[in-house]
Order: sequence, then C-alpha cells, then structure tokens
Amino acid sequence: MATRRPQELLHLLTRAERLSVRRVQSVLDEFDCSVEAWRVLDLLSDGQGHNMTALADRAFLPAPSLTKLIDQLVDQNLVFRRVDPADRRRVLAHLTPRGMRRWQLLVREVRSDWSELEPLLTEEDGAHLETLLDRLADALGDRGATGRGRVTTGRGERAVGRAR
Repeated sequence: MATRRPQELLHLLTRAERLSVRRVQSVLDEFDCSVEAWRVLDLLSDGQGHNMTALADRAFLPAPSLTKLIDQLVDQNLVFRRVDPADRRRVLAHLTPRGMRRWQLLVREVRSDWSELEPLLTEEDGAHLETLLDRLADALGDRGATGRGRVTTGRGERAVGRAR
C-alpha cells in the first residue's frame, strides 16, 4: 500500500478533529460549556489536583487563556485553587463537588451522543485508532532527537505564516 502524502494525512486529521470538536460542542452548548472547559473539567476529574502548566499543556491552551478559563470555572463554583503542599510556589486546581457533578453529567451526555458512532467505529477500531494516533503523536514529538523540527506546544512558538 502506498504511503499517504503528509498533506493528505494532515487534511484527514484536521477534518476529523474539527468535526469531532463540532459534534462535542453541539452537546456542550446545551449546558453552556465550551470544549476547553470540558477538557479542563475532564483533566481535573481524577481528583489529583493539577498545576496550571500541566493543565495548559494537556488542554492545549496558552497559559493566559487557561488562567482566564480557571477564573470563570472558580466563579461558577466548579473549580477551586489550593496551594500545592509539596511546593508552596505552585497552585493546584481541583474540582468542587459541584464541578464533579457537572463533569459527570457532561461526560454522560457526550458519551451518549457518540454512542451513535458505535456501528461505524467498533471498540476494536477505536482502540486501534487510539494506538495509531498515540504512536503518531509520539513520533512527531520525538523528532527533536534527530535534530529536526521538534513539535512543541510551548510559549516559544510563532504563529504559522506570520512575518517578523
């Protein structure tokens, strides 16, 4: 089988990501929740508490945007901040009991909506897709070891196409 050109793969990945986000957002709209807020609630649902840097990286948000979002979630009594007992310079975000109930409701609604896709994407297909996407992300992230174009989500990124 011929290997797809990088631009074809990028097109398929972008299309799938945008359609997926659009579908999830249509469910979340009923609850006045953004996909970004849902991602943060989901990350905090493990009960461990997470610092802002880790949340920004995992939620794919720049730090200032995450701070603003966390402020909104605090105002809605869905999240609270607490000083990290292991490192008093850091702040950890946690779900409130109300935040945990909201997350449970949202995840139930999103899963219900996505269950319509089960006939098209079996559990085995989903697991295989997840493995392939994880391997692709790891390979793209590890290119720095070859000295070529490591992909980052850090603060040092420049916007694509922007002239200096």
